[in-house]
Amino acid sequence: MAELAAGGDQRAALLAAATLFPPPPDGARFSYGTAGFRAEGAAMGPAVCRAGVVAALRSAKLGGAAVGVVITASHNPVRDNGVKIVDADGGMLSQDWEPFADALANAPNPDALLQIVLQFAKDEDIKLGGSQSAQVLLARDTRPTGEYLLDVAVKGVNAVIGAVAVDMGILTTPQLHWMVRSKNKGLKSSETDYFSQVIDSFRCLLELVPKDKEADAINNRLIVDGANGIGGLKLEEIKAKISGLDIHVRNSGKGEGILNESCGADFVQKEKVVPLGFGPEDVGFRCASFDGDADRLVYFRIVSSSDTRIDLVDGDKILSLFVLFIREQLDIINGKDNKGNEVLPTRFGVIQTAYANGASTDFLKNIGLEVVFTPTGVKYLHKEALKYDIGIYFEANGHGTVLFSDHFVSQLESLTSSSQHQAAMRLLATSQLINQAVGDALSGMLLVEAVLQYKGWSFQNWCDLYTDLPSRQLKVKVQDRNSIVTTDAERRVCQPNGLQELIDGEISNYSHGRCFVRPSGTEDVVRVYAEASSEEAADSLAKRVAQHVERILG
Repeated sequence: MAELAAGGDQRAALLAAATLFPPPPDGARFSYGTAGFRAEGAAMGPAVCRAGVVAALRSAKLGGAAVGVVITASHNPVRDNGVKIVDADGGMLSQDWEPFADALANAPNPDALLQIVLQFAKDEDIKLGGSQSAQVLLARDTRPTGEYLLDVAVKGVNAVIGAVAVDMGILTTPQLHWMVRSKNKGLKSSETDYFSQVIDSFRCLLELVPKDKEADAINNRLIVDGANGIGGLKLEEIKAKISGLDIHVRNSGKGEGILNESCGADFVQKEKVVPLGFGPEDVGFRCASFDGDADRLVYFRIVSSSDTRIDLVDGDKILSLFVLFIREQLDIINGKDNKGNEVLPTRFGVIQTAYANGASTDFLKNIGLEVVFTPTGVKYLHKEALKYDIGIYFEANGHGTVLFSDHFVSQLESLTSSSQHQAAMRLLATSQLINQAVGDALSGMLLVEAVLQYKGWSFQNWCDLYTDLPSRQLKVKVQDRNSIVTTDAERRVCQPNGLQELIDGEISNYSHGRCFVRPSGTEDVVRVYAEASSEEAADSLAKRVAQHVERILG
């Protein structure tokens, strides 16, 4: 019997926690995905408590390695909240554990919860009752329900005897990911250490900028939309220590502004209009926007004081900027030696999803980069990027990062010749500045600024890399989203039969046409994405394909 896997004290502790936070009401169901669990903050107690249990068990399974729990709902409205578990490598919770997290969050009563835990512990060979140590680092953002839910998460952690909950305070989501990763690597892992690493590596990159490319006054000024969230507050804390930039923070989270309300990276990227908090004095200047928990970053420029439209630089173009910089450093390093061999053979991979604008993919392929596609979701992108010496991914929404393998970093450290040394130092500083655990708006912003200064580029130079193809997204309600099955990283449909042929037929009618459909992960809808040479054509293509989906599956 599974009950034999734990003593009476452990069973009592789990039952007490389950009784304290009863299951979700009838009809409600939690599903763990890329965003963790999310709902209205007032309804999140049961899921958060049970996520604390999951995190403690995950740590115990990994021999006591630190695991994280962050209370946030990212770019959602302020009334919402959520919980995400950070795995021991600083990434997202292992997908193998997601079904267990779902089962626990939706357990209908305390006895059912106890049986699920005991059976899972038995299957995973996790010894309960305190014989295995566990530690969970916890943090929250600035949402009004955050303090209460963090306390709830602590109770969930403490329900696993022997687990220690450590409150790291109010942090951005990427900060907690960085702390978990650093702690398990045996490195310094406090918030002070995070800030020091980011600031020092940025300073190092600026010191390696060629002297003829120093920023002028307009290029030096950066205006940041903090989404009235934690990212704005953290940037305010350290901006005076960031050399080489004149940073002005709007929607910092200090005032009366509402979190993510008509501001933040999600709003700016989707609506393509000026966020609240900006005025005529900001026209023409380079602006950046964080989302509510600072794991997304986009840039923009206000075109005119009489117009709400903006010039947007999304995650695709941030990726392209980083790619050009990294490849330039690799080209410097890989000047051929006298035997015609590369000094530092490097597998450099760019990872995208089907939602990447086709113009960005064409740009990357035209400069000779290897572009690989994965299904939608950071967990798929990150896993693929790990296969390379340098792997880079960004979603259009501004979430992404650059990964450097340990072996590649050690090779960089061994380069000594003067020209190679400078390029190697830039890449080493980049590996320290970028948050390799997860997308990080703050560190990503500083890398953008360093690269722009290195290249001597204005915002317009960046915009001119390529012109995005117009796109349109639609949703079609269907009876069962599982009726549609995709392949080729969600870019083609294999079920139902005949649908892909209809899509291909529609695409053939449009210049630069591209279209794909995929099922939603959370609701019975099919998402339609279309690109073409004009807004009107993209709209028309999306609507035509949506009609086929509705006729076949509606």
